[in-house]
Amino acid sequence: MKYKRLGDFSLAGKRVLIREDFNVPIKDGSVISNARIRAALPTIEHCLRENAAVVIMSHLGRPEEEAFDAKLSLRPVANELSAMLGIQVDLISDWRRHLDVQPGVAVLIENVRFEKGEASNERDLGRAYARLCDIFVMDAFATAHRAHASTHAVAEFADEACAGPLLSAELDVLARVLENPQRPLVAIVGGSKVSTKLNTLRSLADIADTIVVGGGIANTFLLAAGRPIGRSLAEPELVGVAESIIARSAVLEHVDVMTGAELNDKATARLCLADGVGEDDVIGDIGPQSARRIAELVHNAGTVIWNGPVGVFEIDQFGEGTRLVAEAIAQSPAFSIAGGGDTIAAIEKYEVEDEISYISTGGGAFLEFLGGLSLPALEVLGVRA
Repeated sequence: MKYKRLGDFSLAGKRVLIREDFNVPIKDGSVISNARIRAALPTIEHCLRENAAVVIMSHLGRPEEEAFDAKLSLRPVANELSAMLGIQVDLISDWRRHLDVQPGVAVLIENVRFEKGEASNERDLGRAYARLCDIFVMDAFATAHRAHASTHAVAEFADEACAGPLLSAELDVLARVLENPQRPLVAIVGGSKVSTKLNTLRSLADIADTIVVGGGIANTFLLAAGRPIGRSLAEPELVGVAESIIARSAVLEHVDVMTGAELNDKATARLCLADGVGEDDVIGDIGPQSARRIAELVHNAGTVIWNGPVGVFEIDQFGEGTRLVAEAIAQSPAFSIAGGGDTIAAIEKYEVEDEISYISTGGGAFLEFLGGLSLPALEVLGVRA
């Protein structure tokens, strides 16, 4: 898909409206992880260097529409952004009445999800956003799968609409791994349910040399292979889907797993062979032999796509498999791309951020792109190109 990029424009004296994803964790009025803000800095700094008047917008959490919620205000984000940029970034709540931003200055407007019509992509709200700018910059890949007023309608009505550097980088990397990957391509897909990643699994079955499944997803595949899973989370109604994916692609079968009577902090993890799970057991992780097999695959891979932990890594006794997989990807010479909230949390927990080739900022958008689905925010940029 062709779309305009921020670098295509001269920005001096222009009003630039940037949609970023600043949906960051906040505690006691302070941002506790600024990774998403840090990722957006190059886009904002470029616009400021070019002497543009910069207006930034984002959502935070899921507030009730048309209801201000102080806990979901972007005030802490404005403070963090000010500190990171080294300039004052004011938070503007009353942006509809009058917003006069001078060149070389940046402001942040209040949480877009406080606005009536944001989630329903109302055209009047899109027009109101568009009146704030000469150029609209969509830079939030993580929200590109949603047709909201701040991601879609505004792009219809702005004088110019383009992709920002962060969004462009995401798309370039994803195109590289999906269209022309270095082989072998190993795809690791974890998570609780096959149903949430069905399109992703089907799409990867067509391009991956090997698929590794983990978490609750793996339990459904174990059922498809005729293995016992005890009381483990699974979707028996999707066994047929798992069987079709196994028939289309090489799916690595786990040979051992870690089980417990329950999956909680007090549980005792027990190693057993994949065909030895008891009827009262709950699978919480892959076993060490399975982890070694994954590590060998990853070491010999040309490209690795990782979405989702392979166990309940939040509980340490069921996190060893995810730790070993994370470290194997970090140590592999393969080009690696990882995405999804739980995946990023695992990467941070095991401190391998610097060794992953590319960490996507997208969650649902990452999955939908891998699954071959169209992303509304990209579609409208293509129309405006």
